[in-house]
Amino acid sequence: MENAFFSFDGIDGSGKTTQIELFCQWLREQGRQVAQCRDPGSTRLGEAVREILLNRNDLAFARRSEMLLYMAARAQLVDEVIAPALAAGTTVVCDRFLLANVVYQGHAGGLDVAALWQVGQVATGGLKPDLTFLLDLPDGQAAARLDRPLDRMEQQGAAFRAALRSGYLAEAARQPEQIVVIDAGRSIDDVQRDVRAAAGRVLPSCKVI
Repeated sequence: MENAFFSFDGIDGSGKTTQIELFCQWLREQGRQVAQCRDPGSTRLGEAVREILLNRNDLAFARRSEMLLYMAARAQLVDEVIAPALAAGTTVVCDRFLLANVVYQGHAGGLDVAALWQVGQVATGGLKPDLTFLLDLPDGQAAARLDRPLDRMEQQGAAFRAALRSGYLAEAARQPEQIVVIDAGRSIDDVQRDVRAAAGRVLPSCKVI
């Protein structure tokens, strides 16, 4: 049985957590072994970096420092979790990956986008998702869905969120074979149906329902 590496991305409030859970459940129902992870996170180093990046409002970050912290957590995630899982024949589903770094610190944060892809190539050892699901939602609608305290990245305002969405869509237009845009403004079931249909093109043995 073939395996694959999938990632989910999009601005906060787009519904990633719900769709990832449903997608992983579906994959397991197909008889697949699934490794579910998050970037940054899913390793001791990654979780420590995540805490610094998202919750340490007492620390000031230059964008380059911020970017490199994300890259370090991702390098550990690849070496410790993703690459071994794929080698064992497990399908990997990750909540965010390199695309998020490119969009948050590049398109919205002002760093050079091409340079970020190059640094990411080093951090990941060239590993990239077979397919990324970009859950797209107007930034205002996404913000309205966030009914919890905002983390440090989420506190950067409406203009930053708008730049994030624009950046995501720009990258999807540039890489249409690797990044599939899914309208996240519809029902949970409709969104999941599109996710499964797209995944079925990568994993043809899956029964898409």
